[in-house]
This record gives sequence, C-alpha cells and structure tokens, in this order.
Amino acid sequence: MPGLLRRREVRHYGAKRTQVGELSLPAGPGPHPVVVLLHGGFWHAMYGRRLMSKLAADLAANGLAAWNLDYRGIGRGGGWPATFDDVAAGIDALAAVPGLDLMRVTTVGHSAGGQLALWAAARPGLPAGVPGSAPRVPVAAAVALAGVVDLFDADRRGIGGGAVAQLLGGRSEQVAERYRLASPIERLPLGVRHLLVHGMRDRHVPADMSERYAEAAQAAGDPVDLVLRHDVGHMDLIEPRSPGWSVALDWLLRT
Repeated sequence: MPGLLRRREVRHYGAKRTQVGELSLPAGPGPHPVVVLLHGGFWHAMYGRRLMSKLAADLAANGLAAWNLDYRGIGRGGGWPATFDDVAAGIDALAAVPGLDLMRVTTVGHSAGGQLALWAAARPGLPAGVPGSAPRVPVAAAVALAGVVDLFDADRRGIGGGAVAQLLGGRSEQVAERYRLASPIERLPLGVRHLLVHGMRDRHVPADMSERYAEAAQAAGDPVDLVLRHDVGHMDLIEPRSPGWSVALDWLLRT
C-alpha cells in the first residue's frame, strides 16, 4: 500500500565502486512499476546518487519502486563511453531483480541526468555496436527535470563550464558523431511518452532548451509534455515538496 517503504537495498551492477544503485521498494507484493533515477552534476564524479535520495523515498511512499543509480563520472573513469555503458548496464540489471514490472520502467533524470534519462529511452533506436545499443530492459517513459537535452547547443553555450566536451572527449565539431549518438534531441523520435519540467528561474540550464526540444519532439511525432514553472529554480526540482517535482510525480502516477 502507498505510504510505506518495504525495503531499501544497495545492489552492484558491475565491479567498479560507482557501478552501484540503491533500490527502494514500496510495501505490497508487486510487481511494482520502476522509476530509474539519474542524478545530475554535469556528469562529474564528485556528485552521486544522494542527490536523488529524497525523490527515491517519495516514489516508494507513493507505491513506485525507485532504482537510484550511480555511474562513473568525469574525473573518475567516466566520460565516453564509460558513463553511457554504466547507465545502460544499470538499467539492464533490473532484469535480475524479482518483484518488478519491467514493462513499466520509467527513467527520471535531473540536469545532466535528464540527458541520460532521455538517452536511455532512445536506446532501442541506437545503431548496433554503439554504447547502450540492444537494451535488455526497455524504457517505457521518461522524465527530464531541467535536462541538458541538446548537447550540441549545450557545448556551444559552454553549459556546465564545458562539461559536455569533457563528457564526450571533444567539442561538437571534433567528435560530432558522439554528440549525435548521445544528444536526446538528435535521437528523436524516442518512441515513448516523455515529460520535460523546467524552471524559468534556472541559472544553470536555460529553460529555452527544453522548449525547443519539445517543439522538435512534437514535430517528430513523439508524445511529449512540457511544463515550465516560473516559481522554480534548478535545484528545486529534486526537492519532494517543490511544485516542480509535484508536477513530475503526478505525471508518473498517471502514466
């Protein structure tokens, strides 16, 4: 029943220290829908899954299993392709976890994690042999909270102090194919329903990036919802009591 957390456990999906996730299971017998949480921090290794711990608890309290993932970040073995390999492996590891409804897996990411959340939803359309291709666990829906959803644009603007170039190993004109494989707007149509929530007070990731992405997704035929909040900043979106997160949670419970 909603409101109760049955169990929280840490599970490794690889041999590296950061190839780990925390699974929060709600009360009840299941199988439970799953929300995969992907933290932000502009892909840097100094940030981790603790950024999303409050959201994980809130999801479990509302009857959804939460799989809060860590992954190798910039400065500790991450970047291309390791960060993407980790996110793919972390999601595919759900296939070995009993009590989950793998037909109802949703990715939710904040900031840089928003890029990873939409990229993960696009994995079935990736060319064979590239990082993340041939998923074992498909993503049925996705949410980007202040997401970095256009990596070409983010690189041009220098968002995150040049973090996109650090992630992909070069500027967009140097490794353009990596940008095309990793950038959500380049992978449209994703083929799943997705939501973008962005605060107009965001000083880290401009809200117009989500606006332009939503227009492109609609033009490509994807079912996409965009919510802009004038009372929300960048970090507010990962606070359970914020109006921005409330929008996302309501959408998740309906979808």
